[in-house]
Amino acid sequence: MGSSGEREPPTGLDPEQQAAVHAPRGPVCVLAGAGTGKTRTIVHRIAHLIHTGHVAPGQVLAVTFTARAAGELRTRLRALGVPAAQARTFHAAALRQLRYFWPRVVGGEPWRLVEAKLRLVGQAAHRCGTGTEVDVLRDLATEIEWAKASLVAPDAYPVAAERAHRQTPAPVEQVAQVYRAYESIKTGARQLDFDDLLLHTAAALEEHPPIAEEFRDRYRCFVVDEYQDVTPLQQRVLEAWLGPRDDLTVVGDPNQTIYSFAGASPRPLLDFTRRYPDATVVRLERDYRSTPEVVVTANRLIAAATDRPAGSRLRLVGQRPNGPQPRFAEYDDEPAEATAVGERVRDLVAAGTPLSEIAVLYRVNAQSEVYEQALATMGIPYLVRGGERFFARQEVRTAMVALRRAAAEAPTGELPKIVRELLEPIGLVPDPPVGGSARERWESLLALVELAEELAATVEDADLGRFVVELELRAEAQHPPTVEGVTLASLHSAKGLEWDAVFLVGLVDGTLPIQYAEGDAAAIEEERRLLYVGVTRAREHLWLSWALSRSEGGKRRRRRSRFLYGLIPQDHPAARVAGARDGGSRRGCRVCGAPLTGTVGVKLGRCEDCPANLDEELLGRLREWRGERARLLKVPAYVVFTDATLTAIAEQRPTDEAGLVAISGIGAAKLDRFGAEVLALVARQATRGEQSGNP
Repeated sequence: MGSSGEREPPTGLDPEQQAAVHAPRGPVCVLAGAGTGKTRTIVHRIAHLIHTGHVAPGQVLAVTFTARAAGELRTRLRALGVPAAQARTFHAAALRQLRYFWPRVVGGEPWRLVEAKLRLVGQAAHRCGTGTEVDVLRDLATEIEWAKASLVAPDAYPVAAERAHRQTPAPVEQVAQVYRAYESIKTGARQLDFDDLLLHTAAALEEHPPIAEEFRDRYRCFVVDEYQDVTPLQQRVLEAWLGPRDDLTVVGDPNQTIYSFAGASPRPLLDFTRRYPDATVVRLERDYRSTPEVVVTANRLIAAATDRPAGSRLRLVGQRPNGPQPRFAEYDDEPAEATAVGERVRDLVAAGTPLSEIAVLYRVNAQSEVYEQALATMGIPYLVRGGERFFARQEVRTAMVALRRAAAEAPTGELPKIVRELLEPIGLVPDPPVGGSARERWESLLALVELAEELAATVEDADLGRFVVELELRAEAQHPPTVEGVTLASLHSAKGLEWDAVFLVGLVDGTLPIQYAEGDAAAIEEERRLLYVGVTRAREHLWLSWALSRSEGGKRRRRRSRFLYGLIPQDHPAARVAGARDGGSRRGCRVCGAPLTGTVGVKLGRCEDCPANLDEELLGRLREWRGERARLLKVPAYVVFTDATLTAIAEQRPTDEAGLVAISGIGAAKLDRFGAEVLALVARQATRGEQSGNP
């Protein structure tokens, strides 16, 4: 799997990193672009504050969003000689504090953490007469988590959900009932979920001054990583930790805000200087990760965004030597796309790129199947699951038990050889299995041997006992070793990682941007940022591809993602093919020929201020039809078609499926569901026009 380590300046810290590290105590905002060395900057700032006597090691609390990221911070802080500085996730820090203060705030035994959340949600759903299928329960749990992270109570949920355009698994009033029942059942069982950890911690500090005073005396300096992804609930906890003080360093990148669906918001980052007018602001834009060619693609992609506040715009500057140009490719169907990806992977490996430095990234997990099949057919090892679950795998847990038992007997000899011999009975056979789960288990065990080899090479006289300690530290930090195999992962799960070669696949409208984002400009822009995150995962080789149909021989109804316009060189075959298929409209306005970048302009096929040949009567009939369909389907009207899509239909008046699917926002699913009705409406209106003599 790809690493989360950062490429660094050739010598020490660059000038901007130094400015962040040496900034005085008080509010500091570091706007750090992808690959600019933010983790290195964070740990050096913490070490600088400690080594210069500004704060004691135990008075520092650094928080981030994943156990893996927190583990990496702790590892780097240990290397800089400050192991006592705390680095935890928000939830881990809150759990530790809540357990400490519980006897004084609540009394009695601390409530247990919810172990089976879906079971509680299922009980609540059953009580409210809502569906209890597993997928429905998962979606209900997601809505409850979003509401709590957004500080939305059950009574306020319906209005908040409508305002946020939530795609709910049931009517919003019914979701609110399930939310209310879930809280009642959970409280009755004296249990807490993860959001409760934050809610109760904030309340303890807000409502009990002696506890707040004790906590604030204990922790004097706070550092928040990935601040662009903070939720209102997490921001409330942070403010409770701080109290009236301002000894806070935040690090984030508004271009990488991709968790709004979970309640995250970049507003605290964007408004930091309003809250702290005297704050030091440092911009990190030197990209040490990616080649200039990848950086140029990333900059072009994000430059087309429509909601970037001027003060937060970061433009990456590549620091590495030149590399290959990104590759763009279009295919008739997904199997052909997956086969091409597999062939390119094989070429990269033959040229020396390790399998673990290659990733195939997609928008939704359901896209992985065709790539799994293609790679398996070619005999290319791959891993689907994320690295943070490495130490939870059964074979790894079994191996660690065996290693602990053997370490108690203090065996002597070469460490890697001892480890390999101990793991052979568990499944580390001499020859790797062909594929599937057996291959994954074998790769996991081999990764432990390779970790032993790494320890033996870097730590003098390392023995099995020292190796077991290293494994336990990594397990606690969720800091797994690299497993040899191509990584298949969603774009969301790839955040914070990087690879030498990245394949971004399935880039079609309806998938990226995802179909349910249509009609919500903010959601569309978040989809753009998600693709930006994918592009910036690549160090050297970048591949962007899409397929015009799902299955072999299927109708070629799909359209490449709107986010690719302006990225593909005009002389590239993919640009020419797409332009011919779209009648040239995708390369520019159909009225004046100017390039189209904005979402509305792309939908209309023209600049927003260019003259429109709009059939007002047809538009009115389309809106009436949409309203009827929305009422029948019990969904908001924009879910059927957005206003911009209806306007485009009324302007372009398509006469067949090809013309209809040429309009942005109409993919295969909507064509199958609504295409015949829309074309019939357009045809009837054309007949009326002919009979009345109108053009």
